[in-house]
Amino acid sequence: MEMVIDFPGGARVDAHFGPFTVRTDQPVKAGGEDSAPTPFALFLASLGTCAGIYVVGFCRQRGLPTEGIRLVQTMGHDSVTGKLSRVDLDIQLPAGFPEQYREPLIRAASQCAVKKQLEHPPVIEVKTSIQG
Repeated sequence: MEMVIDFPGGARVDAHFGPFTVRTDQPVKAGGEDSAPTPFALFLASLGTCAGIYVVGFCRQRGLPTEGIRLVQTMGHDSVTGKLSRVDLDIQLPAGFPEQYREPLIRAASQCAVKKQLEHPPVIEVKTSIQG
């Protein structure tokens, strides 16, 4: 898969892949217009939404309704470096959700591809090339 990243103006940076465009921006205090999420916010959202797909799949396979289920993701930061140090995903279940499925649901959400990739990160190489 290839993504093309371009710079449509200001502090905006967009990613194009397949039929999709993902727009990002920076907050006003960082020189942007706050017109879209920051790239880091999208990174964090990819973790929660990926886990959510696994929750939906688990429920569908067992004929369980997803109404009233939601994931709440919270992040902790290192007080010295300010870097992300922890991500907690709380799968909030409605009253009456079958007890026997709670632990298996956690295991299913833990299989999220984004989480697994973070546990074993890829090599990232940055280079330049001249077009034309």
